[in-house]
Amino acid sequence: MFKGKTLLITGGTGSFGNAVLDRFLNSDIKEIRVFSRDEKKQNDMRHKYSALYPEIAHKLKFYIGDVRDLSSIRYAIYGVDYVFHAAALKQVPSCEFFPLEAVKTNVFGTDNVLTAAIDAGVSKVICLSTDKAAYPINAMGMSKAMMEKVVVAKSRTVSPEKTTICCTRYGNVMCSRGSVIPLFIDQIKSNSPLTVTEPNMTRFIMSLDEAVELVLYAFQHAKSGDILVQKAPACKIGVLAQAVKEIFNSDAEIRIIGIRHGEKMYETLLTSEECANSIDLGNYYRVPVDKRDLNYDKYFTKGDSDRSIATEFNSNNTVQLDVEEVKEKLLRLKYVQDELRN
Repeated sequence: MFKGKTLLITGGTGSFGNAVLDRFLNSDIKEIRVFSRDEKKQNDMRHKYSALYPEIAHKLKFYIGDVRDLSSIRYAIYGVDYVFHAAALKQVPSCEFFPLEAVKTNVFGTDNVLTAAIDAGVSKVICLSTDKAAYPINAMGMSKAMMEKVVVAKSRTVSPEKTTICCTRYGNVMCSRGSVIPLFIDQIKSNSPLTVTEPNMTRFIMSLDEAVELVLYAFQHAKSGDILVQKAPACKIGVLAQAVKEIFNSDAEIRIIGIRHGEKMYETLLTSEECANSIDLGNYYRVPVDKRDLNYDKYFTKGDSDRSIATEFNSNNTVQLDVEEVKEKLLRLKYVQDELRN
C-alpha cells in the first residue's frame, strides 16, 4: 500500500518514528520524511540508518521544523501522500507545569499539520492519541482530548475523497522513550530499588510493533473522523516490576513511592459514552464521527432510544496479564533483548 508513495512522520525521531522506519524503509516505499525540532536526534538517526541500510538510506529525508510553525510544515509536506502525526508533548509532569506549551504543540500543532495536509492534497493523515485523552484529569490528557476534537472537526471540513483524517488511541507503549520499563532496567543496573508509585495501579501495555499495527489498521480501514482503539491487555504496575526483576534475575527491592500528581489508578481507552456508539471490529474498536450538524433540534429535542448503555473499556476490565505473561511479552522486545545481552 506504500509502493511508490511518500510518507511524512511528524515527531519522527521518537520511538514511533524509529519503529516505522525499521518496518518500512526496506520496502518499496518511495520516500520517508522525518519532521522534528531536534537536529541532534536527526543526525543520530541519519548515521544509524545509513549504517544499517547503505543501499536505501537515500529514501530517508530529514526536515527541521516545528508543528507550531505552519510554514515549516508546509515546506516539508509538499509532495507527500500520507502523514503519520506523532509529534506531541507527552510527559505528564512537564505538561502539568507548562500546560500552555502542551496546548501549543498538541492542539494548535495538530491543527497546523491538518491544515497543511489538506492544502497540499495529502491522501491520508493518521493522528496518534493516548488513553489519557479519555476522561482526562491532567494537562497532557486534556490537550490530547482537544487534539482529538480538532481531528474530528477538521474531518468534517474536507471531502474524504481528497483527504482522510482519523485518529488512533492507545495505552502505554513498552520501552518507548520516557516509559517505566527502561527506568526499571536502569535501576536494576545501578543496584537501586525499583520505584513503583502504587502496585495495584493498572496500565494498558502494548509493544511498538503493535502501535504501528494499529496505525496501519487505521490507515487501511478507518473512515474520516474515526477514532480507532486496539483491545490491548493490561497489568498491574507491581506485576510489571516483578516481571522485569525476574527477567534480569534481580533481587532489588520494590519501593512504593506513592501516586504522583496527575496520575490515575487506571486508564480508559473508551469512555462509556464512546462505547455506546462504537463498532466492534474484532481486535479493535472503531468510534465513528458524529455526523450531526449544528441544527440544535437534533441535540436538544431528539434523543436516541436505541443507544446502548455500555460500560467503558479500561485497564481494569480488559484482560489482565500475570507475571509470566508479562515476562513473555517483555522478552519479545528488542530493547529488553539488547539489555539482556549487555
